[in-house]
Amino acid sequence: MAQIKHSRQREAIKLYLMSRKDHPTAEAVYDHVKKEYPSISLGTVYRNLTFLVDNGQAVKVPCDDGSIHFDANVNPHPHFQCRGCGSIIDLDFDGTQYVQALNNAAASGFNGTIEGNVTYFYGLCPSCQAKV
Repeated sequence: MAQIKHSRQREAIKLYLMSRKDHPTAEAVYDHVKKEYPSISLGTVYRNLTFLVDNGQAVKVPCDDGSIHFDANVNPHPHFQCRGCGSIIDLDFDGTQYVQALNNAAASGFNGTIEGNVTYFYGLCPSCQAKV
């Protein structure tokens, strides 16, 4: 197996993702990491995000508007997407029993194997709710 070369830029990208709960886009990651590494390119950020996803250190969170956000929390957990501002937020509750029940219910009418699911909740975040 080939050894993976350590990259300070990749580490900075990963640390930034780990520090966030709002799931930034590649462009937001680029804007942040560029402060520490001014010569970094957006392409390098994309390649490193792809590497992190491919190696199980981050996940992609697709949004209704077509944008892709990134999350360093690779454990199954639900997300909330605000229909006002488009932000994506982790919901802090243990839905393990509900997820398993949903997987079991889906599997009962399916001849294949259900390995998991992705759950998104939609509505207004506290900031957008306050504007209504």
